[in-house]
Amino acid sequence: MAEAENFIQAIIEEDLASGKISAVQTRFPPEPNGYLHIGHAKSMYVNFGTALKYGGKCNLYFDDTNPSKEKTEYVDAIRRDIEWLGYHWEKETYASDFFDVIYDYAERLIREGKAYVCDLSADEIRETRGTLTEPGVDSPYRNRTCEENLRLFREMRDGKYADGEKCLRAKIDMASPNLNLRDPVIYRILHAEHHRTGNKWCIYPMYDYAHPIADYLQGVTHSLCTLEFEDHRPLYDWVGIELGFSPKPRQIEFARLNLTNLVMSKRYLKKLVEEHSVRGWDDPRMPTLAGLRNRGIPAEAILDFCARAGVAKANSECEIGYFEAVVRDYLNARVPRAMAVVDPLKLTIVNYEGSEEVDFAINQLDEAAGTRKIRFGKTLYIERSDFSIDPPPKYHRLKPGGYARLKNAYIVRADEAVVDEKGEVTEIRCTYFPESHSGADTSGIKAKGVLHWVNAETCVDAELRKYDHLLRDAEYSGQDFSERINLDSEHIFSAKAEPYLAEAEENTAFQLMRTGYYKKCTENGKLILSEIVSLKDSFNKS
Repeated sequence: MAEAENFIQAIIEEDLASGKISAVQTRFPPEPNGYLHIGHAKSMYVNFGTALKYGGKCNLYFDDTNPSKEKTEYVDAIRRDIEWLGYHWEKETYASDFFDVIYDYAERLIREGKAYVCDLSADEIRETRGTLTEPGVDSPYRNRTCEENLRLFREMRDGKYADGEKCLRAKIDMASPNLNLRDPVIYRILHAEHHRTGNKWCIYPMYDYAHPIADYLQGVTHSLCTLEFEDHRPLYDWVGIELGFSPKPRQIEFARLNLTNLVMSKRYLKKLVEEHSVRGWDDPRMPTLAGLRNRGIPAEAILDFCARAGVAKANSECEIGYFEAVVRDYLNARVPRAMAVVDPLKLTIVNYEGSEEVDFAINQLDEAAGTRKIRFGKTLYIERSDFSIDPPPKYHRLKPGGYARLKNAYIVRADEAVVDEKGEVTEIRCTYFPESHSGADTSGIKAKGVLHWVNAETCVDAELRKYDHLLRDAEYSGQDFSERINLDSEHIFSAKAEPYLAEAEENTAFQLMRTGYYKKCTENGKLILSEIVSLKDSFNKS
C-alpha cells in the first residue's frame, strides 16, 4: 500500500484496504467556458496525480451543461494545457455524452414522486428558498401529479416553453438546514446551440444533478473537487442514493489554489480579454496556463509549486512571491546565462586595440554546461545606471576616476564622461588594465563592482518587456478586480543584446545577467526578450 501524503490519499487507502474499491478512478472536470488558469493546475495535480499514485485512471470530463458559454476553442485549449503539464487522460468524456441517460433518470425521479415541474421564475425560487435561520416555502406547483409533471417535462424537452418559463426541481426538503437541498433546480430551459449536440436539446441539466450521474456512468470512485462544492455534497449523495447507484462515487473536497495579485476567475479573465486590457487568453500577464506557457514558465515548475503548496482541507492564500521563488529556483539551476543592456551607454576603452574572445560560463551552477566564447572589443555598451557622475555613498559601479570589472573580462577606470548640450552623458572613456583579465588577474587593483556589457560592433537591437502583476495589491481578494486592476502592467524598453540571444531557438529561457529571467522570441523580425520572472527574490522564505 502506498504511503498517504495527504488526507485524500488516507481516505483512498482506507477504501482500498476495506475492499470498498479495488481500483482508483478519478476525473478532471473542467467546464469549456474559458481557458484554464493556474488554479486548475492544482486540480489536475490532485486528480491526475492521485490516480497515478495508486495505479488508477483519470478521465478528462468536460462539464458542457451550459452551451451559452461553451466553445470548441476552449475544449482544444484545455486539451493543450493538460498535455503541456505532462498528464494523460484515460478517456475523454463529456456531460453531453450522457444527456439521454441523464434525461431518462429525470423522468424516473418524476415517476417516483421525487421531482416536479415548477413555474416559478428564478427570482421567485430564490425568494421562497428561505434563509439559514428560516425554512423555505413550498412551491405552489410542488404537488402536481406524476402524470402532469411528465407531460410538462416532455413539453419542456420539445421546445414548447420559453427560457425561464418552467424548470424541473428535485423534491427534497424545503426546511433542510442545507439550502442546496431545498428543492434545487435540476433542469432548466435554454434555447441555445450546443457545441456538440447542436439544437437537439433545449433543456439542460444543472451541474449538481449531472455531476453525480456522469461520475457513476464513468465508474468514478472518488470525485475530487474544490472546497466550494462541500455544501453541495449532500445533493451529490442524494442523487446517487435515490437513483440506486452501486457503488456510489464518493465526493471529497480540497482547498483550491489561491494566489495573491492574480485574477483567479474565468469570468473576470474573459472580461479582460473582451475589453482588450490584455492581448488575449495567452497574454504573458494572464494567470492562464496558456499565458504562463507563453511567458516562459516551465510546466515542471508549476507542478513543483503545486506539490509544495500541498493538499489541504482549509482554504488559504499563497503569496505570488512564493510562486515566483519556485519558478526562479527552477530556472536558476537550468537555464543559460547571457547579457543584454537596457538603456545602453557607450563605453570606449581608449588604450585597447583589436578584439578577443573571452570565456563565459553557460551556467555556473551546472559545470557540465561548460563555457562559450563572447567577443570583447574597444567599444562596448553598459547600463546607463552603472555610471554616475555624482554617485551616492557606497556606489560600487563606475564613477569618475573609479574602477569596475567588466564581466569575465578586464578592470577599467572611468577617465572621462562625454556630455551633450542637454547635460546627458553620451559616452564614457576608460582605461583598461591588461594584467587584470578575469581568472588571471595580477594587477592588484581592487574593483568591487562587476558590470555586464555587450560589444557595440556585434550586438543586436532588442525589445525588452517587463511585467507587473495584473492586480496592484494583494489585499481585498473578494473585491471586484476592476477596482484593483493594474492597467500599466507591461513596460517596454529598447535594449542591446549579444548575438547569442538572437541566434538561440525560439522560446529559449535565459538569465540575463543582473536583469532577470527572460524568454527569447521573434516578432516581425525583431528580437523580443520577454520577462519570465525577476532576478530579485522578494519572498520571505522564513
